[in-house]
Amino acid sequence: MFRWILYIVLLIGFIGAIVYGYQEHQEKNAILIQAENNYQRAFHDLTYRMDLLNDKIGTVLAMNTPENLSPQLAEIWKISSDAQADVGQLPLTLLPFNKTEEFLNNIGEFSYRVAVRGLSENPLTDEELKTLNQLHENSNKIKKELRTVQHEVLDQGLRWMDVEVALATNEPSDNTILDGLKTIEDSSDQFNSSDNEGVFNLNTKSEGEQINFEGKSYKEEEVRKFISKQFELNENVDMKVSKTGKGSNIPMYNVSFDTGDLHGYAEVTQQGANMISYMLTRDIGEAKISLNKAMNQAKELLNGIGYENIEMVESSQYEKVGVFRFVRVEDGVYYYPDSLQVKVALDNGDIVGLSARDYIVNTTRRGEVDFNKKLTEEEARDVVNPNIDIKETRQAVIENDIGDLVLCYEMVGVIDQQTYRVYINANDGFEEKVEILQQSEQLYGIN
Repeated sequence: MFRWILYIVLLIGFIGAIVYGYQEHQEKNAILIQAENNYQRAFHDLTYRMDLLNDKIGTVLAMNTPENLSPQLAEIWKISSDAQADVGQLPLTLLPFNKTEEFLNNIGEFSYRVAVRGLSENPLTDEELKTLNQLHENSNKIKKELRTVQHEVLDQGLRWMDVEVALATNEPSDNTILDGLKTIEDSSDQFNSSDNEGVFNLNTKSEGEQINFEGKSYKEEEVRKFISKQFELNENVDMKVSKTGKGSNIPMYNVSFDTGDLHGYAEVTQQGANMISYMLTRDIGEAKISLNKAMNQAKELLNGIGYENIEMVESSQYEKVGVFRFVRVEDGVYYYPDSLQVKVALDNGDIVGLSARDYIVNTTRRGEVDFNKKLTEEEARDVVNPNIDIKETRQAVIENDIGDLVLCYEMVGVIDQQTYRVYINANDGFEEKVEILQQSEQLYGIN
């Protein structure tokens, strides 16, 4: 009797294992089918968008009216962004496709910057037209290769899952999809590596240009003393100092130290010993001081190291620390590109982090800038959406979408309890930017 019961139990277990295995197999197949469908959709969308992109670039080359050019260039930017998203959904983690992504990014960056600059006053240059012709030629090559791969995929019923397997196992096989994608990558690389870098970088600032600071050149031992005094360190502290390598646009000393309870890292310019940034790591206790008091202590510290004409424009609290952003203020105008970020421990008000790179680089590199201001504050208010209840207005300098500094009226207002910051160009009334001011982040899981 017991033997029969055991047989029945084993039989039930065996049947259960078969059912479970079948269900697992079905679920695995369902996942594979879904993944294959997603890959197929992304590839065919990419092929369609590359067709469309090539046609749009050709249309722009045939146009002669600035009013029509800008919308077409904006459309090219949108299509290239969608195409980049399609590339990101293909199973290419083991096959780098970064040159094609870079090619699409270059198209989008170029078209967007040209579209928003005002082509009526600044029409396309000969160099830009040459670049558009090159973009059209290369996009045509990529379009044809994609169409060839698409034909093979549809004609032979090829699966993208097979591509993943081939990549993962390094199987030596004649893979049509893989070979086609490598050809596309090579075509993109040829264009990216040509003499187009300067055309795509439309921002006139030279990021690689070395920045010269005022003051004497500091030696390593002098920097050690400077850091020891700045952070009140004793002579026995283990401190490591190294110079930045050749080619850096800011010759600096990188300094690290460890007292046991406190670990620190700082960047100091070799010329003038400007504190570019620092970060202190220690155990931070429970918050005991207010965000406002922490802000005042941060401003006092910045004033003490030479940043005097500054005002706080943003503040956030993340449990035990407060983070503040200050900008330079001159003649009542807020210069947003000249910003500093400060991190304050709320247990005792210590400044545990500073980033002043933007402030130092911009104020050092920038010369005199003459801004035209044709609009009054009242005229600028008329440009703002009438649904916004404006609470505060001031003048500010910001960097617009094409990298130019513009003087604006900064309007802070409210719609349905949501706060917005609107920037109206003080010269021509153009709405340069609209931002949503983030509310204090709610802390979840805390009673």
